[in-house]
Amino acid sequence: MSSEQAHVATIREVAAAAGVSIGTASKALNGRGKLREETRARVTAAAERLGFRPNPLAQGLLQGRTYTVGLVTGDSFGRFSIPVMLGAEDALGAGQISVFMCDTRDDPIREQHYVERLLARRVEGIIVTGRRTEPRPSIGADLPVPVVYAMTQSASDDDFSVIPDDRGGGALAARHLLATGRTRIGHVTGPERFEAARRRAEGLTDALAEAGTGLAGEPLFGEWTEEWGRQGADILLRAHPDVEAVFCGSDQIARGVSETLRERGRRIPDDVAVVGFDNWEPMVEGSRPPLTTVDMNLGEIGRIAAEHLLEAIGGAPRARGVLTVPCSLVLRESTRVNPA
Repeated sequence: MSSEQAHVATIREVAAAAGVSIGTASKALNGRGKLREETRARVTAAAERLGFRPNPLAQGLLQGRTYTVGLVTGDSFGRFSIPVMLGAEDALGAGQISVFMCDTRDDPIREQHYVERLLARRVEGIIVTGRRTEPRPSIGADLPVPVVYAMTQSASDDDFSVIPDDRGGGALAARHLLATGRTRIGHVTGPERFEAARRRAEGLTDALAEAGTGLAGEPLFGEWTEEWGRQGADILLRAHPDVEAVFCGSDQIARGVSETLRERGRRIPDDVAVVGFDNWEPMVEGSRPPLTTVDMNLGEIGRIAAEHLLEAIGGAPRARGVLTVPCSLVLRESTRVNPA
C-alpha cells in the first residue's frame, strides 16, 4: 500500500480544500448550522474528493452519546472478569468505546452504589460479571440502559445472560479420556452447592454412560483448592487403586491431585491421566507435567455479551434468557498417550 493510499484525510484538510474554516466544514458535513447551499456543496465535494470519513466517535458525541459502558464485577481477583472484559473490549472496538470497571466485592450495597454512579456518568450500557454462574438478583428491571450478564446469570427471565457450557465441558473431558483408552475414571471437584461443580459432574457421568461405562465411585465434592485435590486423590486411590484417569473440577484441584499421585508412585500420564478445568495458565503450565484442561472461553463469553449489548444500544430488541458458550479442550502432557 502506498503512503497516498494509507493517508486518512482530516477535517482540517477538507476545510482548507473548500476554503472555509474548520467549524464551517464540520457544520456542513454534519448537517448543522445555517449555511449557504453553495458552501455546503463545496465542503461535501472536497470531502468526497479527499476520501474523508467522519470519525464515528466524534459524531456520536455531537449527538449526545458518551461511547462508554460499565462493567460491574464481584470477582475481586479478576480471575474471570478480566478475560471477560478483554473479550468485551474486542467487540466494543479498540479505542471507540471505553469501559468503566467497578469491583463490588460481592457487596449488594456497593453494587447498587456503582450502578448509580455509572448511570450518572451516562454510560450507554452495563455488563455484569462475576466468578460464579449461579443465578443472582437482577441489578434492576427499569434501568434506562440495556444490561447483559456474562459469566454469571440473572435470576430474572427478562434479562440476558451468557455463561459457559459446564455440562458440555465435563463431557469433553470424558470423551477425551475415553479416546485415550482410559475407562476407569474418577472425579474430584468443588463444592456441590456450586452449579458449575454439579454441571461438570453431570456432563462427565452422562458421557461415560453413553459410552457404556461408569464413573469410578461417586463424584468427590469438596473445595476449589489444591489441598482438597490432594485429599480427594488420596480418597479416590484408597477406594479405587486401579483408577486410570482423574477429571478435576478445576485446575487448582488438578494440581493437588497430581501431587498426591506422584507421592503414591503413580506416573502421569503413563499410569494415571489428569484433566483440569479453567485453563488458568499459571496453574496448568506450572503443573508437573503441564495439564490438559477444559477452557471456558471467557473471552468469547465477553465478546458475545458485548455484541448483544451493542445491538441493544443500537435499538434492537433486547435479548432474554440464558446463552451457553461451548467450552474447548486444551491438550497438554498430562493425558499424553505413549506409543506402544
